[in-house]
Amino acid sequence: MNLHFSLSRRRALAAAAACVSAGAGQALAQASWPTKPITFVVPQNPGGANDVVARAVAQGLESTLGQPVIVENRPGANGNVGTGQVARSAADGYTFLVTAQSAYTINPALYSSVPFDPLKDFAPVMQLAVAPYLLVVNPSFPAQNLNELVAYAKAHPGKVEYASAGNGTLNHLLGEMLKKQKGIDLLHVPYKGAAAAATDVVAGQLPMTFGSFPGVMPFVASGKLRVLGVASDQPTQLAPQVPVLGKDLAVTSWYGLFAPAGTPKPIIDKVYQAVRTVLATPAMQARLQTLGAERVESSPESFKASLPAELAHWKQVVDAAGARID
Repeated sequence: MNLHFSLSRRRALAAAAACVSAGAGQALAQASWPTKPITFVVPQNPGGANDVVARAVAQGLESTLGQPVIVENRPGANGNVGTGQVARSAADGYTFLVTAQSAYTINPALYSSVPFDPLKDFAPVMQLAVAPYLLVVNPSFPAQNLNELVAYAKAHPGKVEYASAGNGTLNHLLGEMLKKQKGIDLLHVPYKGAAAAATDVVAGQLPMTFGSFPGVMPFVASGKLRVLGVASDQPTQLAPQVPVLGKDLAVTSWYGLFAPAGTPKPIIDKVYQAVRTVLATPAMQARLQTLGAERVESSPESFKASLPAELAHWKQVVDAAGARID
């Protein structure tokens, strides 16, 4: 009996020691993180605004964290391919997702199936920046502001067309929100990309579109497009003179940083503080401004708390629009 007790006790002590040793090892790994290069997976093509933001942040982090930060583009299926890859990655603090809001919060409603769960597969770190969307028209279009546009559309039901970057894209859904909120009948014309949509509005083929600030503001500045408002309930610092479209058409188009679910909180907190420092530098703020984006105050907790309502909102918008990719 005593021998059995002694063996059992020794085994229990050995197991406890192993747990302590493992816990100490994990704590040491977290405290010394990072000890090797970090990868930012961007699920969009190189050269887009999200890619440029990711690369600018990665460059700033290298000096702060003392390790290379590699940006890896994994486009496909409107962002689903790269997002799914990160969802299946090791939660060790060496792989992160940098993605655009539309790919993360709209895709789950657009597709019958996506290779990730936006609420369960990721640990949100922070929003990096927001990019406002503008409602713009060809200069020949008679409406000078939103109220005049609504009045004109009501007088010409089903006759006013708006261009988008394609079915289910953010500028398509903004058009559907405008129709619903103002009770007007607009005709959606999808293009293969935002640039093509804006080009045809500039050429007068179609009267209007919603476009991202960097995509359409150069045309506004040159007089080739007229801006009717920003899709926000607050003026944008990038162009404070542009009127807001109001709460019903307020859209936050963000670029966000995520880690795989299960990534240790000390690592999440460390990368959050490091990125926050990078975003606060004058050089980074100037870089964002050239992209037509603004730095946003965000934390892991506030970012996580905002996602359920945002996902529910876009599902409702997508369902109302009848927009589906598959």
